[in-house]
Order: sequence, then structure tokens, then C-alpha cells
Amino acid sequence: MFTSTPHFGFFWVFFLGFFSLGAQNAKTDVVLSIEKTRLDAMVQRDTNKLQQLLADDLLYIHSNALKEDKKEHIRSIASGKIVYQRMEREDATVRKYGKTAVVSGAIKVKGLFSGNPFDLKMLYTAIYRKNKSGWQLVHWQTTRLP
Repeated sequence: MFTSTPHFGFFWVFFLGFFSLGAQNAKTDVVLSIEKTRLDAMVQRDTNKLQQLLADDLLYIHSNALKEDKKEHIRSIASGKIVYQRMEREDATVRKYGKTAVVSGAIKVKGLFSGNPFDLKMLYTAIYRKNKSGWQLVHWQTTRLP
């Protein structure tokens, strides 16, 4: 029979806290994995994969203030208007709110925009929503760092 002792209570709180922390990390790892897959698809110009990973109501705001919806963003990548040669996430923090995840981080991006080269380090915010298809990007916004 269990008795209520301070040591037992501490153990139980520690165990539950550790278990929920592990579950939270696993949930955020899924979002970061989806994001990595999306960044790789952009570099590889894999528009089929992007169709799956981008929400139909996507708003994509580039660091130069260019705004694109899903169709425009995929068209820019498919046509070569925007060519991503490298996208390296340097760090990211995920905050989950039910079926919504907000990712904030830093990223290095190298490529071409309308034939002009760029090599930028930026801060970004990405918002993902989980639906029956899985996690999809609904909003992206970047700010250039000096």
C-alpha cells in the first residue's frame, strides 16, 4: 500500500514532468522535421512535395516584402524566378497551441531572385496548422539581419 510521503510525491511529480517534457519534444520535432522537408523541397524545386506541405490559404512574405499565395509561391519556384540554392536553418523554437505551431528561428538562404544572386541571414516566423493531411505551412515571414 502506498503512503503519502514527501519523497513519493516528489518522485511522482518529477516522473510526470519528465514524461510530458519528452512528449512535447517529440511533438515539436515532428514540426521541425516537416519544416526541414519543406526547405529541402524548395531547394530541389519539388513542387509536388510543396503542394502537400503548403496550405491552400498560405501567405508567404519574403524579406523584400514580396507577398505570395500558394499558387504564386509554387509558380515562382517552378519557373526559376526564385531559385533556392541553399536553405540552412540555424536554430528554431517551436510553440504549439493545439493544432497550430509557431516556429521562430534564424536561417541562411542563398539563391537567385530574377537572376540576381542573394545570400542572406534572416530571422523568420513560420506558422503551421495540422489537418487531416498533416502539418502544413500557412504563414511565413522573414526579416533580414545586417
